[in-house]
Amino acid sequence: MQRIKFGEIKLRWSKWVSWKSLEIDGLQDGASKIPNKEPGVYEVRIVKSGRERLTIGKASNLRRRIIRALIEGKSPHSAGKRIRANENLNRLEVRWAKTTRPAEVEEELHQKYKKKFKRLPKYVKVT
Repeated sequence: MQRIKFGEIKLRWSKWVSWKSLEIDGLQDGASKIPNKEPGVYEVRIVKSGRERLTIGKASNLRRRIIRALIEGKSPHSAGKRIRANENLNRLEVRWAKTTRPAEVEEELHQKYKKKFKRLPKYVKVT
């Protein structure tokens, strides 16, 4: 038997930021405050929708993943492409948290979400 145990990971979430402001700010230094070259996790929700999320994802570089892939679509991001095609972007918010274990944290966030809502977020296919 092999046992793998992880210690507690505490997330310090950013404030919710509007999708449109991130779209406008792009990669300008300091404009969006998304950590550059830092691993972490992120979430997208409809403004004031409560606890439901459209996607929960992980990133080896938060700024590049959120701005270039999710928001701008300049890098592959299946959830980002579907969100941009199907949602009112004026009503979306994004937040992020740095972590050195993004894959494990993303999986835990997916499992907690699934337990609460009996499904994964709308644009998440698998965990």
